[in-house]
Amino acid sequence: MVDAEGKKLSSIKVANDEAEIVALITNAGSQARQVVWAVDIIGAPSALLLALLARADHAVRYASGRVVAAMSAAYVGEGKTDAKDAYVIAETARLRGDLPVIDTGTDLVRKLAVLTGHRADLIADRVRMINRLRDLMTSVFPSLERAFDYSSHKGAVVLLTGYATPDGIRRIGQTRLTGWLRNRNVRGSADVAARAIDAAKAQTVVLPGQDLCASIITELATAILALDDRLKALDAQIEATFAEHPQAAIIQSMPGFGPFLGASLLVGSNDLRAFPSAGHLAAAAGLVPVPNDSGRRTGNLHRPLRYSRPLRHVFYLSAQTSMMRAGPNRDYYLKKRSQGATHSQAVISLARRRIDVLWALLRENRMWTAAPPPLAQAA
Repeated sequence: MVDAEGKKLSSIKVANDEAEIVALITNAGSQARQVVWAVDIIGAPSALLLALLARADHAVRYASGRVVAAMSAAYVGEGKTDAKDAYVIAETARLRGDLPVIDTGTDLVRKLAVLTGHRADLIADRVRMINRLRDLMTSVFPSLERAFDYSSHKGAVVLLTGYATPDGIRRIGQTRLTGWLRNRNVRGSADVAARAIDAAKAQTVVLPGQDLCASIITELATAILALDDRLKALDAQIEATFAEHPQAAIIQSMPGFGPFLGASLLVGSNDLRAFPSAGHLAAAAGLVPVPNDSGRRTGNLHRPLRYSRPLRHVFYLSAQTSMMRAGPNRDYYLKKRSQGATHSQAVISLARRRIDVLWALLRENRMWTAAPPPLAQAA
C-alpha cells in the first residue's frame, strides 16, 4: 500500500481467506479516506478478493500482467517477489489513471467465463479422444479409418460403438448393418453401411492386437457420443445465460455473432462500458496498427504485440463467419480483396470496421439492419 506521493505505507502477505482479506480491507480503509484497489489477475484466484471488495463497495482497477512486467523494469533490481509485484501494481495504479475498472457488481460475466472455459476444456478432450481413436484404427483397421471424418460424422462414430473390426462388419452384412444403424437414428444409414462394408472387404488380414484395440475403440466412440450430448446441453446453458445480459440481443443481431461468440466477447472484454470508444476496444483486440516512428522516419506501422488474444479471436471469427454470406460484410471483404489484400488482411479490416458498427449499435441501443438507419434516427 502506497500513499499519493508513492511512500510505502504497508506490505502484508495475505492468504486467500475471507477473514484475512476482510481485515486487510478494514485496515486499508482506516489509513486513508479514499483507497484505490488494483489487481493483476481477474480469474479464479482473485474471485474471493473481488467479491469482498464489491461487497465493501470498492472499485477495483486492472493492471494486466504485461503492464506490470513493463513497469517492473523501471525499478531497481532484477529480482521478482510477491512483495515487489504488489508494490509495482500499487505504483501503477497511482501513476496511471487510465487503468480499466473491473465490473464486480454482477456475476453474469463470471458465469459465462466458467461456462465457456469448461466448453473449451470439453472440446480439447474431444479432439484428444478423436485423435486417439484414429490412431488405434490406423493400427488395426486403416481402411475404415480412411472412410470417414470422425470429427464431424456422427454416424461413423455410432458404427464404432458396435462394430470396429473387419470380420465383424463382414459377418453382419450390409442389409442388417443398415437396419442396425437406422435403429440408432443414424442419418444416411445406408451410405454409412455401404462404406463400412467396402472398407471391411478391402482388408482380410488380422493385424496384431485387433480385439484389444477394437474394445478400446468402442469405449472411445461411446465416450465421444456422451461428450457430444454434454456439449449440446452446455451450449444451451451458455445461450440461456448469455440471453440474460441486457445487450445480448443487440450483439446477436450482428451477422457472425451467436450465443457462444457473444458470450466470449463479454468474457474477453469483461465490461464493454470500460472502453471509452470503439478505437479503444479495437486496440485492446489488437486490430489497430502501432506506430514505430523515430526522427524523420515516420508513418511506420506494425502489428501490436500487447493485446487481448481472446478478444482478437472473437472478432476475427465473427468477421470470417459474416463474410461467408451475401450482404454488406461480404461486399466489404471482397472490396479489400480487390484492392490486393490477402484473406487474413481483408478479414482483419472487416473485423475492425465491425467494431465501429457494434459500438454504434450498443451506444444507440438498437438492432443491426442491413440497410443504414435514417439520418434522423441515427442522430
